[in-house]
Amino acid sequence: MTNHLLKHFVMKYHQLIKSIIALALLGAGSTIFTGCEGPPDMGNSSAALADDVASQVYVPPGEYDEFYAFMSGGFSGQVSVYGLPSGRMLKVIPVFSLDAEKGYGFNEETKPLLETSHGFIPWDDAHHPELSQTDGETDGRWLFINGNNTPRIARIDLTTFETAEIIEIPNSGGNHSSPFTTENTEYVVAGTRFGVPYPQQDVSIDSYAEKFKGTLSFISVDPEEGHMDVAFQVLLPAFNYDLAHSGKGKSHGWTFFTTYNTEEKSTLLEVNASQNDKDFIAAINWKKAEEYIKQGKYREMPAKYAHNIYNEKTHTATSEMKDKVKVLIPEECPGLVYFLPTPKSPHGVDVDPSGEYIVGNGKLSADMAVHSFTKIQEAIANESFETTIDGVPVLKYEEILAGIVEKPGLGPLHTEFDGKGNAYTTYFISSEIVKWDIETQQVLDRIPTYYSVGHLMIPGGDSRKPDGKYMVALNKITKDRYLPTGPELNHSAQLYDISGDKMKLLLDFPTIGEPHYAQAIAADKVMPNSKKFYPIEENEHPYRTVREKDARVEREGKDVHIYMTSIRSHFAPDNIEGIKVGDRVYFHLTNLEQDWDVPHGLAVLGAQNAELLVMPGQTETLVWEPKAEGVYPFYCTDFCSALHQEMQGYLRVSPANSQVALDWRLGYDEPVQ
Repeated sequence: MTNHLLKHFVMKYHQLIKSIIALALLGAGSTIFTGCEGPPDMGNSSAALADDVASQVYVPPGEYDEFYAFMSGGFSGQVSVYGLPSGRMLKVIPVFSLDAEKGYGFNEETKPLLETSHGFIPWDDAHHPELSQTDGETDGRWLFINGNNTPRIARIDLTTFETAEIIEIPNSGGNHSSPFTTENTEYVVAGTRFGVPYPQQDVSIDSYAEKFKGTLSFISVDPEEGHMDVAFQVLLPAFNYDLAHSGKGKSHGWTFFTTYNTEEKSTLLEVNASQNDKDFIAAINWKKAEEYIKQGKYREMPAKYAHNIYNEKTHTATSEMKDKVKVLIPEECPGLVYFLPTPKSPHGVDVDPSGEYIVGNGKLSADMAVHSFTKIQEAIANESFETTIDGVPVLKYEEILAGIVEKPGLGPLHTEFDGKGNAYTTYFISSEIVKWDIETQQVLDRIPTYYSVGHLMIPGGDSRKPDGKYMVALNKITKDRYLPTGPELNHSAQLYDISGDKMKLLLDFPTIGEPHYAQAIAADKVMPNSKKFYPIEENEHPYRTVREKDARVEREGKDVHIYMTSIRSHFAPDNIEGIKVGDRVYFHLTNLEQDWDVPHGLAVLGAQNAELLVMPGQTETLVWEPKAEGVYPFYCTDFCSALHQEMQGYLRVSPANSQVALDWRLGYDEPVQ
């Protein structure tokens, strides 16, 4: 189908949908007006449906949602958290981008989290949240998410809903097929979307096929602390490695990555990377990789990358630069990798709950291929290979195929599962989700989305135990769904009921940034472990002040350290003199509260960063460099009590050569010092 025909089809399709909506609204209006003559006719199917839909998504005030939903922020670099089924936004978790609201990346404690081999990078493109798993079931410990632009993986601690760790991925460009987890979170993975010179060097772009490579990285996860490490990388041809999922059940021990641009071109990819009828799914036997690592059959290669960890005791992150990585070469490690031919330019690859079926969502294919893990193993045993590419056997397509979903829609992208034998696939061009039977590959139902759906999400939908009650579509185009807000519109999530034979749309709600993917988990797996405050006696921050009477100001040359406390409703100290132009002033603020939901903020006139937002029992640091003489107010930014407005203070800044001594106090009668 040509681009012109596709655009024509999409335009006509959207016109049809709008016509249907208009007719539906007209019918609804007729019902409303005739209903004025008496009570509504509850036998009317549209009225009954509307009432039923409202009850399904309504969460009464003071009650909790059934699920936490974690949505990537895409170009916002963050993760947003919603309750389902209500669609209420609960929090935005800063990850790869600065967040002035929380001081993330501005305060001294979190700055190291954003360090990379390229220096301090205050932004990234966050795509795929992935919950940790135990025995193939989401466990509520951690959430991982990839940074696509500067290749990184972050780990979020779900006791605090804060970023706890970020590791950079070396030898990579465009970390898109990431950070999908294995069945017991032994690894999260990272595949390079863009081939890069290996090793990185100054070469002609025209030498792409000869000098560029792709790497698939396996990042080990400590089962107790969650700390990550680059365990090994697999060196492969410079295809574009798009998405991934790991096996489960019978296919546990394998991870599958989609590829496109098997033509290995570097320009005008919309044409040049769409020539082959089939691309590949790269199947990695990571248990075999572990054997080769133990045998020492790897090459240790130089690689500069940052590893950043936040310490919850010191409330401070540290950054370590690493310089080497273990690399496995397929020619030297037989049985490590196999290529599964898959039509055409597959985007998502998804593994059903049993681990038997591997779905290749070929976005340029009219049909959708479903591979059988059992047949893959038989083909490997029988050496049923079409050819070999750089030491990687290519299995025969017909011998690994479980079946084909025939002509289900246009532009398949992603598939999830309900745990009841059904699969759900998004179709970007035809703006719909199609439900089909995993065993028979027969289409069972379809429903429109509004509009141009990318990913979808079912709680636990990529695990061994999906919760097949709800499904969320993550749509790229909003158009007429909400009140207009100028040229830029928020993206749209749509909640569907999938508990019955037919899918049913329940709710639209706008989202933050561009959610590429989302995951959800039953609230009762997370809530019992949620931290309410940081015990003050466990605070090991080097500049903590755990008692108000210990508040003080100290000078070290031009560095001035203010050991400050906050409690409803004052700072200690709140009057400070002896600061000079040219000083570098560190506000080390400790929140002395030991109660849930009582943060304190700190903002200083002229500070060239952001506020602090300090949780109970926590210490954070704001750096302020006064440029001119004067008296500067500071205040609490987070409303904490009836006397919140009174929670303020002053700093006197004197000339650089002034002899004004340091002096600080709280109240007129008793100076703090």
